[in-house]
Amino acid sequence: QVQLVESGGRLVQAGDSLRLSCAASERTSSTGVIAWFRQVPGKEREFVSATTWSGRSRYYADSVKGRFAISRDNDKYTVYLQMSNLKQEDTAVYYCAARNWEPIVTTAGGYNYWGQGTQVTVSS
Repeated sequence: QVQLVESGGRLVQAGDSLRLSCAASERTSSTGVIAWFRQVPGKEREFVSATTWSGRSRYYADSVKGRFAISRDNDKYTVYLQMSNLKQEDTAVYYCAARNWEPIVTTAGGYNYWGQGTQVTVSS
């Protein structure tokens, strides 16, 4: 059973940068995918970004393209989400998710494992 632990969320101001981390207890597989989703109360969980452990693919939601960057450290089983030029609409609980196989999918139902979430709040 893969366990995912997110960290790094906090209160920041608009325009600031922040890096989230997702530490996995193990790599799901050499062909697995790690993704970031976010959710605000009353709304569905929204895809943000994902990467394959292989490094072959990365994908971003249009709303964060050019501002967020996903990266991975395979030795540490850790995936990072570097967020820049944060906006108030980025405020959400950010979740890390994993699936065992490529390709990257953008629906929450496609992921087998989830972390507990970390709160990111962007103030004006």
